[in-house]
Amino acid sequence: MKFFSKPFVGLCFIFVLSFSKDSTVPVKQAMQQVQVQLADMYKANSDSTMYPRSTKNDGTLFKVRSQDWTSGFYPGSLWLMYDYTKDKQWEQMARKWTAPLAKEQFNKGTHDLGFMLYCSFGNGYRLTNDPAYKAIMIQGAKSLITRFNKNTGVIKSWDHGAWQYPVIIDNMMNLELLYWASKVTGDPVYKNVANTHALTTLKNHFRPDNSSYHVIDYDTITGKVLARVTHQGYADESAWARGQAWGMYGYTVAYRETKDKRFLAQAQKIAGFFINHPRLPEDKVPYWDFDDLKIPNVTRDASAAAIAASALLELQKYSPEKAKEFTSVASQILTSLSSPAYLAKTGSNNNFILMHSTGHLPGGSEIDTPINYADYYYIEALIRYSRMKK
Repeated sequence: MKFFSKPFVGLCFIFVLSFSKDSTVPVKQAMQQVQVQLADMYKANSDSTMYPRSTKNDGTLFKVRSQDWTSGFYPGSLWLMYDYTKDKQWEQMARKWTAPLAKEQFNKGTHDLGFMLYCSFGNGYRLTNDPAYKAIMIQGAKSLITRFNKNTGVIKSWDHGAWQYPVIIDNMMNLELLYWASKVTGDPVYKNVANTHALTTLKNHFRPDNSSYHVIDYDTITGKVLARVTHQGYADESAWARGQAWGMYGYTVAYRETKDKRFLAQAQKIAGFFINHPRLPEDKVPYWDFDDLKIPNVTRDASAAAIAASALLELQKYSPEKAKEFTSVASQILTSLSSPAYLAKTGSNNNFILMHSTGHLPGGSEIDTPINYADYYYIEALIRYSRMKK
């Protein structure tokens, strides 16, 4: 297991102190590095059916096939770069890496179709109005709702493990695909499933301090909660950092699509827990779990920071009383992630953009390493920041 050295922690602290809380994020400079890394990743990987996910322990590139839950993030990043630059070359690159994901529209064995299809085809459709992309996402939404159980009121996350009906907080991120499907088809079934899932999760997933459990196991007959546990966090009662970011982002989207004030309130509560936590470091990039007893000698999670920053930049639009605070924290996160402490030098890091993410520490997987979803949400957050009214 790799731990950040004291010099690394000190570097982060010194860097962040050199910026005021209202400093301007160096978007243009960061995006220049992002473009180089994305383009170099494209040049280094000709097989668009094998998606770059992270770096292995031996330093080599870890690639996955389209059925992996992370497969949509690299093509999604290419689409975001097309969105930012309007350069047709990025569209061509994005189309190449998006196309092999098409067969996942029929995949009923995963809850992650939102990540896989919406980040890729969803961005592509938003930017090109390609009718083929629309059809693929509609079918993907049809596949996703087959995992919904009326007795539990939620979409099942996993088909593995000893649980009866496990649902993870990450699942909130896949509801955006369902909300979109109802808008474009006029069929409320997708939105109804998404709303029911979000409300059930709101009821069962959160503690009094507004932190979330990772996994809730349900009884499929009675719908009652059988267990509240973790899989990727430090302990069953701990606050796994990326899980908190997933929840904040997911409820922000749910509010955007429904204007249900319960969803807005929950997103704001999660944001309050995250940004005011006494163990959130000075540079605002969280430790992998807020409750790891070895803090500060544990790994950070740049992916949790990037997701949180992107969520906060949308959430501030709906939160006039908290807008300044949410924007300030998002700015601090992006300033840190855009520093040499986290932003990889061009030509390094296996062509990933950010360093120091943590995937599944209890499982010994992807610890203190680059991961593709950290890159995706970092780019999205930079774009959102660049388009804010200053």
